[in-house]
Amino acid sequence: MRAPEWRVARWFGAQAPDSLAALRGKVVVAVAFQMLCPGCVAEGVPQARRVRAAFDDRVAVLGLHSVFEHHAAQGTEDALSAFLHEYRIDFPVALDAHAQGDPIPLTMRAYGLRGTPSTLLIDRAGLLRMNAFGHVDDLVLGASIATLMAEAPELSATAADVAAGDCAAGACPAPA
Repeated sequence: MRAPEWRVARWFGAQAPDSLAALRGKVVVAVAFQMLCPGCVAEGVPQARRVRAAFDDRVAVLGLHSVFEHHAAQGTEDALSAFLHEYRIDFPVALDAHAQGDPIPLTMRAYGLRGTPSTLLIDRAGLLRMNAFGHVDDLVLGASIATLMAEAPELSATAADVAAGDCAAGACPAPA
């Protein structure tokens, strides 16, 4: 499945992408979190920081603040800005947009996230390769990232063509 574009109310942090499509060619690791979620603060956000430290700029690490509860306490831009400062988050974080009257954020709904923390892993062709709710073991996540980084670009492109429906009459063109 091609990773849906994010619906963002605002980006925080340096080097925020214009879109997920702008990150094609890079493996993307994203953590969906809420600042008042104990598992997010203890596991999800620190793991994203470790991934950022281990892989530097070879992967794009993103945060997605998807508030689906306690909106008044954690749904404001000021609250998120303070949280990011206090926890020294050094990767871009998107504030997930909401439709009026819907407590579930738009990107959270598009990905079918079951809660926070959730880990999303997107390959270089823009295909969603992992959508995990709860803690993902560091070794499992690191191995998954390394596997995607090692994939030949032609293989990712072929997978993207198939996912996008570029195959006709049961035949898919081979990469050039």
